[in-house]
Amino acid sequence: MGRGLLSIGMLPSGSRETPISGGTPAGLSDAEIMLRAKAGDDSAFSYLVEKYRRPMVGFMYRTCRNAAVAEELAQEVFLRVYRSRAGYEASAKFTTWLYRIATNLAVNHARDTRHERPENTVSIDEPDEDTGSTMDLADGTLTAEQAILRRERMQAIRDRVQALPEKQRMAVLMHKYQQMDYRQIAQVLHLSESATKSLLFRAYETLREQLKQFI
Repeated sequence: MGRGLLSIGMLPSGSRETPISGGTPAGLSDAEIMLRAKAGDDSAFSYLVEKYRRPMVGFMYRTCRNAAVAEELAQEVFLRVYRSRAGYEASAKFTTWLYRIATNLAVNHARDTRHERPENTVSIDEPDEDTGSTMDLADGTLTAEQAILRRERMQAIRDRVQALPEKQRMAVLMHKYQQMDYRQIAQVLHLSESATKSLLFRAYETLREQLKQFI
């Protein structure tokens, strides 16, 4: 599967693609669309790739802080989703299943590359993966000094989040940046909701203490 999968939702060569009725999955949940993909409707899978490509690249970018690696990891996530489609069951939200695959991949990648030096470092001027804007394009009402402090704060947050213990880091990324609720995060991490709340509480307390100079 080439990079086209990620850019335009293309499928492996030889796959069958039949259009979703009307060209759009109006009224269908993501789980129902994935069930169509499971049944052989590859255009349904293409729709899900298009819908979640950007959030997935953003999630992976935050786990590795490397744009090229984030693209590759996101592509691998969708490849695994496609290969696992026959075993999909709509017992949970599609995003829960998707992020469980993504989290496992991100954790394994982090462990495998723990002692490697990044090929390219992340600049505070690097385009933000969610907005497409650069961190130095501050609000026009900010002074130069305020803009510098803002960039320093953003970089400090990134660094402290990266330094959190593995499960805390993943929970924060899903909760803060992917807007996932406690129940979803609990299902992804195979924890109870109470354990997830406790995990996030400890993570945010750590971040507040380490970032108090910026608060």
